[in-house]
Amino acid sequence: MGWQSRTRTLQVFDTELSADTVEWCPLPQWSHVLACGTYQLQKGDDKQTAEESTAPNRIGRLYLFHCNPQPSFIPPLTETQRIDTPAILDLKWCHVPISERPLLGMATASGEIQLYKLMEPQQGTCGLECELRAELGPDRLALSLDWSTGRGESSDVRVVSSDSTGSLTVLSLGEASLTALCQWKAHDFEAWISAFSYWDTQIVYSGGDDCKLKGWDLRMGSSSPTFTSKRHTMGVCSIHSNPHREHILATGSYDENVLLWDERNMKQPLSETAVGGGVWRLKWHPSQEHLLLAACMHNDFHILHCQKAMEGQDAPCPVLASYILHNSLAYGADWSRLPLSNSMPPSPQEPPQTSIGLTQSTGHLRIQYESPTASFDTSLEDDSGQYIPDHTCLLPEKSPVPDPFTSPDRDAQSLSCLMATCSFYDHMMHVWRWDWSPEKEKMPSEPAPSS
Repeated sequence: MGWQSRTRTLQVFDTELSADTVEWCPLPQWSHVLACGTYQLQKGDDKQTAEESTAPNRIGRLYLFHCNPQPSFIPPLTETQRIDTPAILDLKWCHVPISERPLLGMATASGEIQLYKLMEPQQGTCGLECELRAELGPDRLALSLDWSTGRGESSDVRVVSSDSTGSLTVLSLGEASLTALCQWKAHDFEAWISAFSYWDTQIVYSGGDDCKLKGWDLRMGSSSPTFTSKRHTMGVCSIHSNPHREHILATGSYDENVLLWDERNMKQPLSETAVGGGVWRLKWHPSQEHLLLAACMHNDFHILHCQKAMEGQDAPCPVLASYILHNSLAYGADWSRLPLSNSMPPSPQEPPQTSIGLTQSTGHLRIQYESPTASFDTSLEDDSGQYIPDHTCLLPEKSPVPDPFTSPDRDAQSLSCLMATCSFYDHMMHVWRWDWSPEKEKMPSEPAPSS
């Protein structure tokens, strides 16, 4: 049985400043909330002194959106708030409510971890309020953060952050404080990424511009790592522990490869997949343990199927779908937990083709602006300006596509996902959906009646 994969752009939003991180709230009651962070390096003007002009001025903006993804002609996102901040390098929601509210962590160019609480004023519109902040130290940029709550565990909530000096900091969240527990030099150059093992949150992983992937056991102190891997040949900039499958770890690097690891054996990866661009972010699907979303800088966004690699078959992870409509560095990416309707029927006159890989079309992408919100929707037109239904944005099948489902009734299953991605220099955030479903078998034509 074949499977059909399709992506569809729902909305594009101009963030004005360079966009580098997007995060959907993981809590069910607030899964419609989306945050986006930006980073802009401002150049000095002619009136500044030599000392002032050499000091970089990194500014940012935090956006908050409400999403209603139900089928309609109205773009699903509504901007509810924007906050001017220092430049934002990373955003992560805590996976559990804190004091019954969602909490958003932010790594900033001012060297701080800032925590924002999501509030609901009387008028009903959600808004973020800065709750806590902690300085990592002078003359450094906070580059990443991760929460210890990836599997929904609410006891001993901690944050790990990496910074531009190559250091890691582990912080503990108290009732009214964010306190550094330990800080140590982990890498020779920038420590691009840090992450918890969600199955043993005393284990921390880090990756740096020294091309090294390291593991740390907080119970043993920080004097030496539990392992150091040089399997990546360039800077390591993405790490994510699988919250559904114990011992599985995904890493990405400027070397354009995604590696899957068994945490019990970090000498050799389970698989290596070339994705054609530096892998800035990796995100496991919220419920499907085999699906991995990769933001690949110079080569767009891809959804990888990791089942065979996770089973030890030493095979690259095939790409189920790609989203290629960004025009700049692919940095931020995240899966939404919002439920989506699967009812997107193809045109009866032209059945969809089975597809894999890039979303392409012979038509032209028409941008439909929704002024003055700076957001816009898209549609496809042919050379004469006629609308092209979105199901034609598909490629013919090039190679067998793996079945992403493992339950006995897999033939009856389908999957629809809402995604948010953002790109840097064109300062754009896209909201799009991916539909994955069994290809319906064609019914044999009835024989002509005999005379």
